[in-house]
Amino acid sequence: MKAIFYCPNSERPWMAREIRRIERDVLRMGALVEQSFRLSHQALFARNLTAAQKLPLLDKKIDHFYRQIESDCTAIMTHGTDGKDLRCLSAFMQLVRDLERIGDYAKDIAEIAIKIFPYPPHHSLPEIATMSHHAQAMLATSLVALADLDEVSGRSIKRLDDAVDNAYEKLYQTLAHERDVQGVVEPILLLGLAIRCLERMGDHATNIGQRVAYIVTGQR
Repeated sequence: MKAIFYCPNSERPWMAREIRRIERDVLRMGALVEQSFRLSHQALFARNLTAAQKLPLLDKKIDHFYRQIESDCTAIMTHGTDGKDLRCLSAFMQLVRDLERIGDYAKDIAEIAIKIFPYPPHHSLPEIATMSHHAQAMLATSLVALADLDEVSGRSIKRLDDAVDNAYEKLYQTLAHERDVQGVVEPILLLGLAIRCLERMGDHATNIGQRVAYIVTGQR
């Protein structure tokens, strides 16, 4: 993923350098979040417990980036910023929170994968896997929009979110109204939690796209 092309309004070169450094850290954090999403997908749908076990350490790295970027943005703001500098920094602080939450949900899905492993695969898993692919595509699109500062791509993610929301509603109804359940209902409850995680991950990817548009245009 290439670095963001940033044209600072500030005449202070040191501030421009610092903002570019934060941009690179945001993209590195985004790459880690994409990796965590892929691993959670492998854990749940390929029943890959080795992938699931990698998530806690990866989540700690994501959290470290989140705290560091937030701290760096705050430190720069104390020196006084205006115009696009301030817009970038405030948007970065918001979107890294979205990235951090996606990472948390990926870790949650990995934990679900471990708990559901002893049970036979549920018939809804292929549909849930498709929902996961859609949400991962949304995250990838949002990060490309961020790297390119592409307002159009950033706003387009809202339309992509419709597929994830529709899948959530359909799968929720399927799981909630399942009849003649053999044995315990824990697998159904766990899958209900999984689709909720995926739905929220799509929402946060949408937020990132909207924050990219704000950086470019100044309009929310």
